[in-house]
Amino acid sequence: MNQQMNQKTRTLLLLILIPVLLAVGILAAIWAASTFWSPRLPWQHPEFPPFEIPGDIEFYYIAKTVVSTINITLLVFLLIIYADIYRKTRSEFTAGLIIFSVILLLYALSSNPIVIRAFGFRLFGLGPFALLPDLFTFAALFVLLYLSIRY
Repeated sequence: MNQQMNQKTRTLLLLILIPVLLAVGILAAIWAASTFWSPRLPWQHPEFPPFEIPGDIEFYYIAKTVVSTINITLLVFLLIIYADIYRKTRSEFTAGLIIFSVILLLYALSSNPIVIRAFGFRLFGLGPFALLPDLFTFAALFVLLYLSIRY
């Protein structure tokens, strides 16, 4: 009976997770695509034009925003799962997983262009290499989430 309940809970979690990830990704893409990445900041002199990012790099920042925001969402789900497991077992390993997830959450927040932009910094730089760490993090988080739901 308990195993069947766990299976129903896992299925429900996956049914909730997939639409949430899609919605978060779409909203992040809309925000990133509609944002003028380099408006004049209040302390900039009005005679100098603001720095603009070339069009080919904009794709990488839009993709980075989407992937980073999805990573944040996955980490929130992982923290909820690990906190529930820790509440039931009081396992040191689970406490370590919670700490690992919090650190990854801090990384995802600090690398998210939405957060960078919110603090008034301009986004420019590395082209596709700005996106690669987030793609690898996404793959690792997805594996962790799958294993957490599976076991």
